[in-house]
This record gives sequence, structure tokens and C-alpha cells, in this order.
Amino acid sequence: MALSKVDAIAIGGFDGMHMGHQRLFEALGENGAIVVIETGYANLTPGSEREHYTHYPIVYYSLDDIRHLEGKEFIDLLKKRFPLLKKIVVGYDFHFGKNRRYSHSDLGEFFDGEVSVIDQVSIDGDSVHSHKIRAKIQIGDIAGANRFLGHNYRIKGSVVKGQGIGKRDLVATINLECKGYLLPYEGVYAALTRIKGEEHLHPSVVFVGHRVTTDGSYAIESHILGEEIGACSAASVCFVKFIRKNQKFESLDALKEAIQNDIALAKTELNRLSL
Repeated sequence: MALSKVDAIAIGGFDGMHMGHQRLFEALGENGAIVVIETGYANLTPGSEREHYTHYPIVYYSLDDIRHLEGKEFIDLLKKRFPLLKKIVVGYDFHFGKNRRYSHSDLGEFFDGEVSVIDQVSIDGDSVHSHKIRAKIQIGDIAGANRFLGHNYRIKGSVVKGQGIGKRDLVATINLECKGYLLPYEGVYAALTRIKGEEHLHPSVVFVGHRVTTDGSYAIESHILGEEIGACSAASVCFVKFIRKNQKFESLDALKEAIQNDIALAKTELNRLSL
């Protein structure tokens, strides 16, 4: 859709594109668009990753480029960008303008169209916020994070060379370098892996953390369940379920036994998705 046809916008940081954000988008209507204010702190859905979770076009503004604008100047900027603008949708905690001195209650002073303020969204009595999702990811509560997100937490990156013992002594893995994302608590996860260029999601077991049993280096390793994967340049991982913490084993045989157990648990968890 051409931006010239946009008549409603939702404004915010929208890191995570979570359930609370989606409530704002529901108020946009057919000719809506999303205005993302980039603060430099987005690490759940950095940059254009947000576009995976909406059908609306997204326009990005860097906070550094607009932080000097007073309230009226900011709204005038948006009205110029969207000449047919009739509606602005924001969250209850929205602030804007220089030093964030204006709130949603001030929008009507600068904008003569409709202002829709969306109340706090809660799940199981807990309010949904990006900082809470980050906290859940950092303690390994991936199920809780996914519940707030409304989708599986996803990271993507380029394929890098591993330590060389996986396929030979343990199991074959795709080793990833994922820049710009918040990485989960160190441990093993049931996950879904997508190889760049493919639509198919591969059931997998993913390890995130320091290889404390072998070389001690930090790694993100995905083992695809029941499939041989050829050479690839990039992949993404969707985390489904936390299986266990990272731990040190006394031997490669003990590690291999633990990996086989991880695989069995991951298969059980992922099979539930298809029931």
C-alpha cells in the first residue's frame, strides 16, 4: 500500500511486536501504517525484523533525528508524511516530543483528527511489556516470553564454522552468529529452525551458551532432528521450550548421552505442536 493512502498510524517503539502492540494495530483499519521510533535498544525484533509480524507498512524514525522536536513539530512531521492522516493510535504510556514532555493527553492539542489510546494489555493478570519479555528470555522462561509475544521468540544469523567435533563425535549442528538480538539464558531448547531460502521449519534442538565441556567458547548450535542439512549461509531459530540449563560433563560420552536425551525431550515437545 502506498503511504500516500495511509489514514491511520500507530506510533511506538514496538520491539517484540508483542500482544500489547498487536492491540494497537487492531485499531488501525484498512489503510493503516506503523510508525516505529528507533531508540537503539531494540533487540527482540531489531530493525526490519518487526515486519515479520504485521501486514501493515512500517515507517522508521531514529529517535536521535527527532528528539529535538517539540510536540507540534513532531505531529506536523507526521502529517506531512501522511497527508490523509485522520487517526493516531498510541498506548496508554505513550510520550513524545522534546524530553518526552508530552503524553497521549496532549495529542489533541496538535492533531485535529481522532486519537485512540489503547489500555494496558494483561495476560494471566500480568501486564505485557517488552522489558518483561526480555527478563523472561534471560531467565529461560521462553514459554512465558512466547505467551506475551504471541509468537515464538526468533533470532537469525549467519552460519559460521563450529569447533569441528559435533558431526564427528556428537551430532551435526548448524552454528550461528546472531548479532543484534537478545540471546536466551544458557541452555538447551526445543526449537524450530528455518534455513535461509526455505519456507520449511525444521524441528530441532538448539544449544545456546558456552561449550563448558569442550573448548569453552560461546556458541549457538542447532541440530536438525532426523534430517541431513547441506551447506547453508544463514538460518533463523524459533525457541519453543526450555529443556535444561547449560552444564559441564566429565566426558564426551556423557555429553553425547545428554544430547540424546535432549533430542528425545525436544521431539516430545515439538510433537505436541502438531497434535
